[in-house]
Amino acid sequence: MAKAIIIGDGPAGLSAALYLAKNGVDTMVFGQDKTAMHHAHLYNYLGIPSISGPDFQKVSRQQVAAIGAELVDALVTAVEKTDSGFTVSVEEGATYAADYVLLAEGKARKLALALGLAETEDGIAVDQDFRTAVDGLYVVGRGTRTGRSQAIISAGQGASAAIDILSTLEGEDFRDFDEVVE
Repeated sequence: MAKAIIIGDGPAGLSAALYLAKNGVDTMVFGQDKTAMHHAHLYNYLGIPSISGPDFQKVSRQQVAAIGAELVDALVTAVEKTDSGFTVSVEEGATYAADYVLLAEGKARKLALALGLAETEDGIAVDQDFRTAVDGLYVVGRGTRTGRSQAIISAGQGASAAIDILSTLEGEDFRDFDEVVE
């Protein structure tokens, strides 16, 4: 089974985790629930007329955990590309291996910059599926659009990156459609 590590637990990271875990990818989300969402109120998120950022985070984290992703309260200090994927190190000294890494670390982009990823005037350089120049490494959320941050855009980026990973694993375009059960 493929394994994905997501670094960042705001809308981009949690959205990616939802799609990956729902579709059988062993998914870990590293974050300390300190996202900028705790300073927001959403009036412009499709399908949700109004919700406070803290409430949105609470519901989103519960949804992602219920679908099977593991939420890890730890600060990631380093990401290293290896021959077989990636090694992720946390402040306490533990390391974790993954086939895919999604950086959803916000506008600071510390890990992305430490990996030497190229930048544009907007943020980290990614393609339309949020892939970086490093195979298996994605950047989503504010790190790609530092001046134009919206929760729904970030969530869409996380979903797009997750669908790209799922397509890669399937060897063909992957679609995540849920059908109405009558």
